[in-house]
Amino acid sequence: MTFKNSYIHLKDLRFYAFHGVLPQEKSIGAYFNVSICVKVNIERAAQTDEISDTVSYADIYQIAKEEMQITSKLLEHVAGRICKRLYKDFPSVEAADITIEKENAPIGAGAQGLAGITLHTVR
Repeated sequence: MTFKNSYIHLKDLRFYAFHGVLPQEKSIGAYFNVSICVKVNIERAAQTDEISDTVSYADIYQIAKEEMQITSKLLEHVAGRICKRLYKDFPSVEAADITIEKENAPIGAGAQGLAGITLHTVR
């Protein structure tokens, strides 16, 4: 058996944070949903059952949590920081997709739903 592509993902992590351009976004805050998908060869881990042979999703979560706590104007900036940390901390990560969505974004009176960005990067 050959592993062609393999991914580790965390979906819909929910954080309360203070990102945004408007003053009230930085003072009141909002909920954000973060999804992360990293391309990494997990073939060895599939054989050995050892955490040291993969990237721990608990470690990926910790990076997201720490970076979401740093206030930024733009979600693009937050996603870029998360990607930089992933590549720095885990040399085996080949590519990463980061999606950050803001609940109740100030996009218009009465608007409901999510607004956000997705960043796709490759090493």
